[in-house]
Amino acid sequence: MKIKKVRGVKDILPGEIEKWQWVESITHSVFSNYGFKEIRVPIFEYTKLFSRGIGETTDIVEKEMYTFEDKGGEMITLRPEGTASVARAYVENKLYNPPSLTKLYYIGPMFRYERPQAGRFRQFYQIGVEAMGSQSPSVDAEVICMVSELLKRLGLKNTELQINSLGCPECRPQYRELLKKSGREKFEELCNNCQQRLDRNPLRLLDCKVETCSEIAQELPKTAEHLCEKCDQEFSLVKELLTSANTDFTINFKLVRGLDYYSKTAFEIVSSDLGAQSAVCGGGRYDQLVEEFDGPATPCFGFAIGLDRLVSLISTDDNPEIFRKPDLFIVALGEAAEKETFKITQNLRKQGVSVDRGYESTSMKSQMRKADKSGAAFVLILGENELNSRTCPLKNMSDGEQKDISLETLLADAKSVLISPT
Repeated sequence: MKIKKVRGVKDILPGEIEKWQWVESITHSVFSNYGFKEIRVPIFEYTKLFSRGIGETTDIVEKEMYTFEDKGGEMITLRPEGTASVARAYVENKLYNPPSLTKLYYIGPMFRYERPQAGRFRQFYQIGVEAMGSQSPSVDAEVICMVSELLKRLGLKNTELQINSLGCPECRPQYRELLKKSGREKFEELCNNCQQRLDRNPLRLLDCKVETCSEIAQELPKTAEHLCEKCDQEFSLVKELLTSANTDFTINFKLVRGLDYYSKTAFEIVSSDLGAQSAVCGGGRYDQLVEEFDGPATPCFGFAIGLDRLVSLISTDDNPEIFRKPDLFIVALGEAAEKETFKITQNLRKQGVSVDRGYESTSMKSQMRKADKSGAAFVLILGENELNSRTCPLKNMSDGEQKDISLETLLADAKSVLISPT
């Protein structure tokens, strides 16, 4: 019986992986410009890390985690998100000493048991950022500007930045009670999920996708209208700073985050090119999570990008940076030429030249077809006569022009020859 991949996962094959690699390279560049450093955390952690950090009442913990008992009797979970792991690493490795703003980012796979659909997988990938150690609203604005810059560099269009404030431990409890009271007045009209989580996590009433609940949410009290004075001032500063940086945004009063640890500023970037599952990026401030893991008081701000969705939005038209084609294809005619070609290709690759070649002793016509299909900029033809004279025809595939070049000249400075063959 043929073994197939598990439902809800995918292979990322050549022809697509180049887009992923390009996105990741631009990510490294942009984040580095903002002073962020990469961190790599384990793919699996103790289950209690996520149940404690994400929240027992979240859908992730209740329904979606891949959890198992290992051979030592410990309950282990494949990471469903990255922030809890980064917070654990921050505390365990004492990254808070000396006290300063710690800027971290990660790229890697996450795992959730959800119904697979377009743009949603059981093994999916995220780019995540955590700025840890400052309560300044300017950090919120700067990180949002950074992700906006990333999407701009990637050429994304038809995106919208939405922001909201979820309040703090001072004003959020009163708002939650107000939501519960308003929700109970419409209880019979709510979907089953919202009825079940009304008392445990009433903020999720605001972002339910069921049409009747969405209509009810429009009439519910708005978070930004029930902030304490401090939260209101900080949210106003975030908006002011975004405006000063020419970063357009809209206020989405229904925007909440699905994880318990978020407070104050929350944001999403959505794309009209994605359909119903429109979120490309989401995040916000979380100021109590590090303390939950027995670390010092550490205000934080972060976000995660769905890399699968992001890659699906990348256009490859007129972008030679994504799909690198060979600089040179060598057509080898005869056994002696094949052996010489092997040595030449190794030499040129050490010079940083991308070289492909025919691996089978086939006709010149067949190898030229392969050369054309490879997209190589130049083709070098090497046969018995060329081996004897140490001079070979070099064809420019863009204009068809062909010139003879010395093999010694090519081997001495291949890059110069391939820019201006003589």
